[in-house]
Amino acid sequence: MVVIIIAKWLFRQTLQRIVINHNAWDDDYRRRGRLWGGGAKNLPALDAGSTVLELGCGDGKTLAGMPDDWIVTAVDISPEALGLSRNSVTDAELILASACLLPFQNESLDAVFAFHVTGHLLALDRQALAREAARVLRKGGKLFFREFGKEDMRAGHGQELERDTFRRGSGIFTHYFDESEVRGLFNDLKPASVGTHRWKLRVKGQDLVRAEVEAVFLKS
Repeated sequence: MVVIIIAKWLFRQTLQRIVINHNAWDDDYRRRGRLWGGGAKNLPALDAGSTVLELGCGDGKTLAGMPDDWIVTAVDISPEALGLSRNSVTDAELILASACLLPFQNESLDAVFAFHVTGHLLALDRQALAREAARVLRKGGKLFFREFGKEDMRAGHGQELERDTFRRGSGIFTHYFDESEVRGLFNDLKPASVGTHRWKLRVKGQDLVRAEVEAVFLKS
């Protein structure tokens, strides 16, 4: 009985966090429209017919870069974001859902993309996303991960909600990772590669560092 009560409480807490996060993103997309133009670059090569899921598709930037011979599904908690994605891509199935509570069967997908979605969750929800991603992947399937690193120029700015997680004026929060944390988060999967991509961005005459942790995990 105690276990059931705890499980229901955790479920309600998750739903509450999803609603709060959904409202912030909906407001942001409604106010600013399509935030990121073009299509994502340097996507991995996958076999034709691969079943692919994108977590947190946003305005469709990553979807727009995916080849036509993948079978693509995407989820997002923001109806506004899904509307923008529909204007960017026509052949992907778009679903209003949370990456923490995926409406897919166990071991049903060949690949999961988690690009700049995990970092917009608090710790308990990051763990839920990692479990869900591992659950829906088939054996031999791959998870592709990208998030900003602790060296990034924006890390440390705003109200700190949790360690290395900061909220700025819009209400959207961002967590900044290091490589060891990413390995530990997806401990149900085998890391194939984990590294940090760094580049400089010139702002008001000053070179600032952008840093992104990139990883590939395999379900064995």
